[in-house]
Amino acid sequence: MKMFKSNFAVTYIDILAASQRLEGIAYHTPVLTSRQADEKALAHVFFKCENFQRSGAFKFRGAYNAISQLNKDQKQQGVIAYSAGNHAQAMALAGQLLTVPVTIVMPADAPVQKISATKGYGAEVIFYDRHTENREEISRKLANERGLTLIPPFDYPDVIAGQGTATKELIEEVGQLDYLFVPIGGGGLIAGAAIAAAHLSPGCIIIGVEPETGNDAQKSLQNGKIIKIPVPKTIADGAQTQCIGELTFPIIRTLVKDIVTVNDNQLREQMQFFAERMKIIVEPTGCLGAAAVSNRIIDVSNKRVGVILSGGNMDLKHLD
Repeated sequence: MKMFKSNFAVTYIDILAASQRLEGIAYHTPVLTSRQADEKALAHVFFKCENFQRSGAFKFRGAYNAISQLNKDQKQQGVIAYSAGNHAQAMALAGQLLTVPVTIVMPADAPVQKISATKGYGAEVIFYDRHTENREEISRKLANERGLTLIPPFDYPDVIAGQGTATKELIEEVGQLDYLFVPIGGGGLIAGAAIAAAHLSPGCIIIGVEPETGNDAQKSLQNGKIIKIPVPKTIADGAQTQCIGELTFPIIRTLVKDIVTVNDNQLREQMQFFAERMKIIVEPTGCLGAAAVSNRIIDVSNKRVGVILSGGNMDLKHLD
């Protein structure tokens, strides 16, 4: 195990602590393999199936880790978050389990099943227009007015640490990896994954994957600074962020080797493969890493490759 000093907002010690808090609460999701997936990639591929996580995505890890560490007064007042769906559901469920009131600011065009699930877990949902309104400003205003604690979906140390536990579990289960492919929205998942991998599998090359039309992280890595883009049009609704975070970017810039993209047709093909061949449902954003591996965007021939399947909260029309 490699331990190193850094100026990052999160350390591996934080991920270890998050793992202890999540023990017996978050699911230890399965790692699946597929002979056909290996043949397509010409590699040995290990899928960490966060589509089987509570609330249907990896986001539960960060949400529960964050809310659980609030003080008594903060928990009593409640929390607020902004999200297109998976962080919303995760926060709502974590709040329900910890008896903390949750308010969620969601885009009006978020997938219906994600809205329904968020409300079903007991959260108050406030809608906004993602093309004309700023979700961060709305959330900060409500937090100030109501005395709520704002927990962003990715740029928050306790969230990043929680997300890193998925990669910790993966490497502890399957051993050393040559590559790890991770979807990127705001960068919370890949930031946590990169820190965990740096300690548990130091030679592992971290690759981020974005939708082709939403490659803000790729541009940011190439330019050495955070680049903001218009809201991208893609079926990967969980990766429609306009820019990565102030806390996640330094981690990505230091520990992530490259960021590549896949298009919506490649995502549809990957969803179809998972449904038909592996009998699992993975949402478009969750397929980003797998699509990159299957389409050999990077040559991983004969390598041991980890892939984070980040979630399974999908509108089934995408399989039509």
